Amino acid sequence: MRSKTRLWLEIFTATGLLLGSCGIAMAQGSQGGQSQPPAQSSDKSKTPDVAPLSLDAAAPPVSAEEEAAFKAFQAAPMSDAKQKIQLGEAFLQKYPETHYKSSVYAALAFACVQDGQVQKMQEYGEKEIVLAPNDVSTLALLAQTLPRTINSSTPQADAAQLLAKAEKYSKQAIEITPALPKPANMTDDAFAAAKNQNLAMAHSGLGLVYIRRGRSAEAITELDEAVKIDPNPDPVNYYLLGMANKSTSHFDDAIAAFNKCAAITGQMQNICKTQAEDAKKKSATELSAPK
Repeated sequence: MRSKTRLWLEIFTATGLLLGSCGIAMAQGSQGGQSQPPAQSSDKSKTPDVAPLSLDAAAPPVSAEEEAAFKAFQAAPMSDAKQKIQLGEAFLQKYPETHYKSSVYAALAFACVQDGQVQKMQEYGEKEIVLAPNDVSTLALLAQTLPRTINSSTPQADAAQLLAKAEKYSKQAIEITPALPKPANMTDDAFAAAKNQNLAMAHSGLGLVYIRRGRSAEAITELDEAVKIDPNPDPVNYYLLGMANKSTSHFDDAIAAFNKCAAITGQMQNICKTQAEDAKKKSATELSAPK
């Protein structure tokens, strides 16, 4: 019981870093099927040209004026999240019944993550999922972000609800992604990268759900998959993978994961170096579990 409590405390301590790291900064500003370069995270650059993927069709424009306003919103770079949010919210206020509502919701969810407005991200993301249940990119964003928002001050009932939603969104994204048709304007490589990035986020979210529920062995499976398929592996996932392996006494695997995290420049480096050293000490004094 003490080891499980210790694992929770260590993860709670790192929660601020989790939210500030590249994992949830996957907000590539792509609305209406047009991709823009993903915004830079505080931890490392994620640069693949990946467009949000969905089985849901894009909506047609309603009027020339509305279309022009929507294109202005599209053109706003995701690197300026505040401007993106301002334009998007103004657009929705002016055109509350717009056929572009889904695309705007999706983009606002990503922009709000970039701006640190996690509650707004959840609101826009869930509105988008109601309108477009097969929007894999938004499902993956919600799946990965929601369990990372939980910390020691989160009420137990709220934490349970967030974990339930994250599990649902993760599994939906994992189920839907293989059936996605390739958009006509995407290369095979870009399409594969987009799918893998979304799947990595979904597996990451599910892995953290399992960690928070004390199911570290299952978390290892999900997080292993996340770092394996991510075109630009997230140091947060290496950290979480290390924590799950350390808690199950797989010390060599924990050390390897922490070292990979520590090798990536950014906010996670110091905590991963510390955890790697701790795992080394444990491996010298405690019996490692068989794989």
